[in-house]
Amino acid sequence: MTEQQKSTRVIRELLEKPGIVRTLGAHDVLTAVLIERAGFESVFIGGFGTSASLYGLPDLNFLGMTEMVDATRRMAHRVSIPVIADADTGHGDLHNVMRCVTEFEGAGAAGIILEDQIFPKRCGHFGGKDVIPAEEMVLKFKAAVEVRNDPDFLFIARTDSRETKGLDDAIDRINRYCDAGADVAFIEAPLSVDELEEICKRVEYPKFVNMLAFGKTPILSASELEEMGFKMMVAPIDSVLLTAKVMQEMAEVFKRDGHTRSLFDQMVDFKGIKEILGLSGYLTLRDQLKK
Repeated sequence: MTEQQKSTRVIRELLEKPGIVRTLGAHDVLTAVLIERAGFESVFIGGFGTSASLYGLPDLNFLGMTEMVDATRRMAHRVSIPVIADADTGHGDLHNVMRCVTEFEGAGAAGIILEDQIFPKRCGHFGGKDVIPAEEMVLKFKAAVEVRNDPDFLFIARTDSRETKGLDDAIDRINRYCDAGADVAFIEAPLSVDELEEICKRVEYPKFVNMLAFGKTPILSASELEEMGFKMMVAPIDSVLLTAKVMQEMAEVFKRDGHTRSLFDQMVDFKGIKEILGLSGYLTLRDQLKK
């Protein structure tokens, strides 16, 4: 069994067990390592954080499929917990979706999110987005299932139709996408607790919810979401938001003082970061191999 197959089986087992699956978004590999060390069961790599990290640009489709696959591969090869990747719209038509599935599977992802926005897409909590016909997205999921190599590889169906077509349309769409082969249902950007509850009542499949900091959806705790009926939840951009805040503060302190000594108590020390990065294992590798 390959490492990727192990991660796909792990995510399936998490879905089958009681309790909500909590995951944090990681905008780079070091962040993913820290999330794993904190004891989380999975990690999410999204377009918002990856676009910000790689290029310092917003989530407006600057990233191509290959760039996102490469970022996913680096993360999946460094951590042992399942990596759920943002595959956007599948990056094109049906044949592009099929290639997208193959590439993310090969990169070691445990699953992907596929969404029904028109191209070019944008962050689900930005304005001005629109969606393709539901019939087209149904075909995309049928194509994705057709090419999937590992039956445990997870498909999370996302619809962004809540904003443009209303909650009833979003619920109808997401049930249809799961009927077509998606494993988990994700309605992006509900606007109230009442809408979250309505989704749980009317969606027939395991449900995923996005707790995007400062976004359009009310922020609830994992236990509240679990009680409501959600099976998976993610805080997707908190790491990049907090990193931006800390870096702003550090730059101001260094500019003012000419050093960062006043921030030392907020930092992981040099010994600590070496331990996080696994330095000792590499430095002792030669001696270990000689035994």
